[in-house]
Amino acid sequence: MKKIIVTGCNGQLGRAVNALYENSNEYELVNTDFGVEGVRDLDISDLDSVVSFVNDVKPYAIINCAAMTAVDMCEVKKDMAYSINAIGPRNLAIASTEAGAKLVHISTDYVFGGDGTVPYREFDKTGPRSMYGHTKLAGEEFVKSFADRYFIIRTAWLYGDGKNFVKTMLRLSESHDEVTVVDDQIGSPTSSYELANAIGSLVPTMNYGTFHGTCDGSCSWAEFTEEIFRLAGKKTAVKKVTSEEYKALNPASADRPKFSVLENYMFSLTGGYAFADWHDAIDRYIGEMNQKGQIG
Repeated sequence: MKKIIVTGCNGQLGRAVNALYENSNEYELVNTDFGVEGVRDLDISDLDSVVSFVNDVKPYAIINCAAMTAVDMCEVKKDMAYSINAIGPRNLAIASTEAGAKLVHISTDYVFGGDGTVPYREFDKTGPRSMYGHTKLAGEEFVKSFADRYFIIRTAWLYGDGKNFVKTMLRLSESHDEVTVVDDQIGSPTSSYELANAIGSLVPTMNYGTFHGTCDGSCSWAEFTEEIFRLAGKKTAVKKVTSEEYKALNPASADRPKFSVLENYMFSLTGGYAFADWHDAIDRYIGEMNQKGQIG
């Protein structure tokens, strides 16, 4: 069995990756996280710990799902954000090279400035606006510098098994007749199920490089919320506001990209994974929540 180390195994993507490989006869997952009961504790910001652990496991691949994704918190705890989002990937890159393992590193649409109108391709110039974006871009650069065989996948607006925007909106709908949501930030809601499948399609290949990995199509956060409520049968109204209006209500919030739609150009060029349309993906997700009795 080929071993795959999964960091951040208890997050939305980590859980989706575990579901993907659950019945695999070829791969064995070695799950790690930080402060999670029942799995190996691994601080990816500690180089010696990472190198020792990777050399001990001797993995075929490492899938790095660990990240500090709290965008507003990154503005406040900058050192922590750099430690997790930049130094962590650097350490995993160094360890993967020493062990001869492939590295899958997950990045974000926030590496772009978000001031365009055309979907970003992998070859476009980056220009993050937030500390989260800066730290994630630094992580990408470290991976490129120190990993021999890597896949960097930039994704966006992720939802899956865990805390996410979809569940937050559904929870608010239980106690609110109206929710206020930004309508001028455009992106591509992406299912962790789809992203995990894309990762699984790359792992056995030599199709190395930087990829964009999001569901097809785009919408605003407000439009996404309306679709969530429609599929879940909720009557809650969506009050659409601008980013500036939202910022006035929440002064501590960090700047978000206005337009961060990613084109999965590298997957297209290399005959790789074809993501589902975002409408179909959220329909599947809401359907699964209904089946599990998770929607009131």
